[in-house]
Amino acid sequence: MDAASGGRRAGVMCRNIKTLRPPAQPEWATGEEIHEAALQYVRKVSGFRAPAAHDREVFERAVAEVARATAELMAGLEVKGGPAREEG
Repeated sequence: MDAASGGRRAGVMCRNIKTLRPPAQPEWATGEEIHEAALQYVRKVSGFRAPAAHDREVFERAVAEVARATAELMAGLEVKGGPAREEG
């Protein structure tokens, strides 16, 4: 632990978010899997499993933005030796 990181250990990864690309899984992630990963990420960083009513809009917007960025990342990745991505 160090003071610069607020007492948190550097390099610690959330264990609940699964890898969404081959070869960690046999096929490329679906839109639903990307959304679920985004939701898990926003839950983790916000510290809330579900937002209060007054925070619901910003919470859902964050999930949508993380999902969009994740889909963009997945679309841009080229995994050597993995299954070919279907165009469409």
